[in-house]
Amino acid sequence: MKTVLFFCSVLLTTLSSGLFFAWSISVIVGTKKVGDFTYLETMQTINREILNPVFFVVFFGSLLTLIFNVFAQYTHKPVFGFVLASAILYAVGTFGITAFGNVPLNNELEVLNIYQLNLQELKSFRNYYESNWNWYHSIRTIASIISLILLLIATFIQKTT
Repeated sequence: MKTVLFFCSVLLTTLSSGLFFAWSISVIVGTKKVGDFTYLETMQTINREILNPVFFVVFFGSLLTLIFNVFAQYTHKPVFGFVLASAILYAVGTFGITAFGNVPLNNELEVLNIYQLNLQELKSFRNYYESNWNWYHSIRTIASIISLILLLIATFIQKTT
C-alpha cells in the first residue's frame, strides 16, 4: 500500500506540474498574441472548462496523496524529509497560490461583463488580470516542479536504502 501511495503521489504531482508547465509554454505564449477582448473571453471560457473531474483528481489528488504519503513515510527518515518538503511546497506554493491568487482573479473575471466594456476598460482589466495571474501561475509552476523533484529524490533515496 505504501508503494502504491508513493506511486500515486509521483504520478499526480507529475501530471499537475506538467499541466502548469505546458500552460506556461503554450497557452500564455499564445494568449499574449491576441487582442484584449479575445484574451478575456478566452480566459473566461478556459476558467469554466478547467473545473472538471479530471482536473480535480489531479490537482486535489496530488495534495491528498502527498499528505498521506508524509504519514506513510514517517518512520523512513531519509525519505520522510523529502516527502514532507514536497508536500509543504505543493500545499503552499501550488495549492495555496492557486486558491488565494489565481482563483480570486478568475472570480473577478467571471463576474465581469466584457461585452459592456469599452476598449480602454478591456485593456486596463486585461493588464491587471494577466500580469497578476501570470505571476501567480509562474510561482505555482515552479513550486509544483520543485515538489516533483523532491519526490523523485525521495524515490531514489528509498531505492538505495
